[in-house]
Amino acid sequence: MLERHAFDSRAELADALSAAIVRKLSAGIARRGEASLAVSGGSTPALLFEKLSASTGLDWSKVTVTLVDERWVDERSDRSNAGLVKRTLLQGAAIAARFAPLFGGGANPGADTIAEVNEALASIPRPFDAVILGMGNDGHTASFFPGGDTLDLALTDPGPVIALEAPGAGEPRVTWTLPRLMDTDALYLHIEGAAKSDTLDRALSDGPVAEMPVRAVLRQEKVAVHVYWAA
Repeated sequence: MLERHAFDSRAELADALSAAIVRKLSAGIARRGEASLAVSGGSTPALLFEKLSASTGLDWSKVTVTLVDERWVDERSDRSNAGLVKRTLLQGAAIAARFAPLFGGGANPGADTIAEVNEALASIPRPFDAVILGMGNDGHTASFFPGGDTLDLALTDPGPVIALEAPGAGEPRVTWTLPRLMDTDALYLHIEGAAKSDTLDRALSDGPVAEMPVRAVLRQEKVAVHVYWAA
């Protein structure tokens, strides 16, 4: 259920992964007239987003883009994943895509606000055509953080999204739950650098999911995990 794709440079990785994602989105549009893509934030996907935004052969007007998780901050914050997506992915040809954010406003992601976010996400085409996950050196992916106060729910709840706080997460977070993220035609784990390769090797070894929650993704049997890595 895991296939590794290694590249000599991050630019080559971005080219290959963006091409794979465009193929999946195009297939989704051909099959049902629309497509959906869930992406990760952070610094790793910036080059990938730039490559995707230049993909003119895709009808972006039929694509919905969302985030796999988000820090509970306004998109004007430099910590906002939504801000990153709007600056780097939703540009060029991809500016025509519909964006479904996860931040619902307010100081904290309370139950009522999360319910409103979930209601807004209900219109996203299911299953996803592609989900792109990242991974931290602590073994988290999406906002499945070690020590998360709702980690068990995040890994099992039907969602779509729930709130989570954890010692290593900084701000409160909102994340798609694992069952909803695994409801996808294609799943990619995008990592870069020697340290992330070592983290992946540790995650693939024996050990509890709570210690390295990315193990829940690597051990599930619903969808194959395609690891894209470059030094």
